[in-house]
Amino acid sequence: MTARSRYLQLDVFPASPGGGNPLGVVFDAADWSSERMQRCANWTGLVETTFVLPPTQPGASYRLRIFTPEREIPFAGHPTIGSAHAVLETGFAQAREGRLVQECGAGLLPIRIEGEGDAQRLYVQAPAARVLATDAAHAQRLQQVLAGTQAGALPPAFVEGGRRWWVAEFADEAGLRCWQPDHHAIAELARASDSLGLCAFARADADAGHDLVVRAFPAGVGIVEDPASGAANGLVAAWIALGEPDGPLARGYRVSQGREIGRDAEILIRIDPGDPPIVHVGGRTRTIVEGSLDWS
Repeated sequence: MTARSRYLQLDVFPASPGGGNPLGVVFDAADWSSERMQRCANWTGLVETTFVLPPTQPGASYRLRIFTPEREIPFAGHPTIGSAHAVLETGFAQAREGRLVQECGAGLLPIRIEGEGDAQRLYVQAPAARVLATDAAHAQRLQQVLAGTQAGALPPAFVEGGRRWWVAEFADEAGLRCWQPDHHAIAELARASDSLGLCAFARADADAGHDLVVRAFPAGVGIVEDPASGAANGLVAAWIALGEPDGPLARGYRVSQGREIGRDAEILIRIDPGDPPIVHVGGRTRTIVEGSLDWS
């Protein structure tokens, strides 16, 4: 009889039920090959599927491998937060002094646990970000992507930190929410710059209930629009903290994402000052499906 693996499907960063980003989490896969994991991730069809494994590095609580339907990636925000929730819920690892340490392709990442039950929020310390140089060809492609839009206070930037994203601020929330981007142009930019694509953001009105609205277009991994993007939001936060170190968002804020594609995600950002600033990306997770996986 084929041994079954424990499987959870989660709703990560939901502001309302079903509003977040789906995630599949597989346990009991320590003997799986990379090819087997990739086939499983392709079959689930989720933005990411993760595999929780015993740690190999001192100080790590567990090791995580993260797969899109097409390839393995070193780090992503919503898989990290969701998998940490699953690790705690299943008892795979125990928190020490209110934190877990995730071992992944981006290194050892501390995850802070706050609250319990429905009030629990998890925060991952995002990989340190740096702004990358761009060339004329990149600038031309970015200009084509943003044609007809009105820019915000900060200029666009090419930022790396676990992942590589282009980030661009729009002048206002309404303009970003109604934007109909040229997805082919974003894909061309992603391929040419070896990046995930574009993450656009805008500051919200005072009574909106959130501080920033974000839309992420990871065409570099074949996704048209992502409903909740932890890694991309971490890079946006780093860019804001670098560009406006004394501004109203420089210590943290609340993000709304996904409404344009029928979701309702809430991502929480905390920023510790420094050079570079230390960004923590967090939110809640709900377990939607729990069972076993027969994947031979």
